[in-house]
Amino acid sequence: MGKNTTYRLVLTAVLSAIGVVGGSMFEFTIGVAKVAPMQHLINLVSGVLVGPWWALTQAFITSLIRNLLGTGTILAFPGSMIGAFCVGWVFQKTQKLIFAAFGELIGTGIIGAIVAYPIAKWLMGATGAILKCNRKVRQV
Repeated sequence: MGKNTTYRLVLTAVLSAIGVVGGSMFEFTIGVAKVAPMQHLINLVSGVLVGPWWALTQAFITSLIRNLLGTGTILAFPGSMIGAFCVGWVFQKTQKLIFAAFGELIGTGIIGAIVAYPIAKWLMGATGAILKCNRKVRQV
């Protein structure tokens, strides 16, 4: 194992630990999702420092541990993993931190949300606001 690989492995483990603790301490619920702002910060740091694949691994490990501890939901997997990967990918292409932050926003907030919707519907029985607009309200 090379020096660079060891560095990335250890940093990924440390960031995962910080993500588990921080994501469990600072969270709030919106619908069926538990939003953890600390995880978004960790995804940004991870994507910039270790790259897209290691950031994806960090997000998976963090989501898995949080779910095993009962402090996360299944929706953490697609959201955080896609967001972390997008941060690393965008940063590799641009070398700009602001663009990497937008990568997290788009990866987690848009792409991750689209991927998470069928999971939420299938596993959690939740329906989103997107499809509720079709229902007509009956007036008395």
